[in-house]
Amino acid sequence: MPISRRGSGVVPATRALASQVHPVFMLPPVAASWSGSMLAGAFDPFVGALHMTAIFAAMYTAHVKDGYVDFYVRGEDDDHPLTEGGCRVVLGIASVLFFVCLAGIWVVVGPIAVLLTLPGWLIGYHHAPQLDMNPVTATTGYPLGIALAILGSYYMQVGTLEPIALAFALVFLVLLSGVKVVDDAQDFEYDRSIDKRTIAVVVGKRRARTAAYALMLVALALVVAFTTLAVFPPSSVAAVAGFGAVAVVAHRADPELATMLLVRGSYVFLALLLAAVWFRPLG
Repeated sequence: MPISRRGSGVVPATRALASQVHPVFMLPPVAASWSGSMLAGAFDPFVGALHMTAIFAAMYTAHVKDGYVDFYVRGEDDDHPLTEGGCRVVLGIASVLFFVCLAGIWVVVGPIAVLLTLPGWLIGYHHAPQLDMNPVTATTGYPLGIALAILGSYYMQVGTLEPIALAFALVFLVLLSGVKVVDDAQDFEYDRSIDKRTIAVVVGKRRARTAAYALMLVALALVVAFTTLAVFPPSSVAAVAGFGAVAVVAHRADPELATMLLVRGSYVFLALLLAAVWFRPLG
């Protein structure tokens, strides 16, 4: 059965498979897994790689399923590189890879690590067409997956969840929920036409924008609060300043440019916060 809609053979199939790797949206969950491992202090490379592979497989599943629904079910996209049968085959392969990793996590670490990892695949597989039709789950699905990646990888390294891991996960859940509201506003007209109830569709673009930046402000305030409580080191305020500067510029941009700036700003935020916690330059 052909995998690619653009020809048969190994090369077209490989290109079609590679097209489902979206670095902008796939890198943060994998980086979150790595970050959770780094937060734990002692890093076991095998355990870390096992969790990161599971997260990659979950994200790949999400991208293939989303593309399948948008092209073959909703007719939203103009083109898709995978055939309909190819989508099903690739979904199966990615899911098998995830559950093989999950079995390894059970053997190496235990059932609690499995419970922290499994929701990532469930969120990814059910994002379209179920979760993305509700304003709450459409907004928080991706950020929740990243928060769970942080918690799961941290637990796998040390066998417990400590305040710093919980604080890290909460901050990114809130921050990225704000970014997701801005991202969803790009598709406001189409989403409204198919009754896809994103935050922008439910409350309007202006109020959605206000809510998005309010969420980001809350996330930055949480970092300051956790710094005051000594959960984060004092140098964590550099992450607040870095992302805050990006958010100020993004606030004046259109949704597409704002999303690009905020997603990349979240990379900087993650790097600065992780560096502050790891190196503690002022501690």
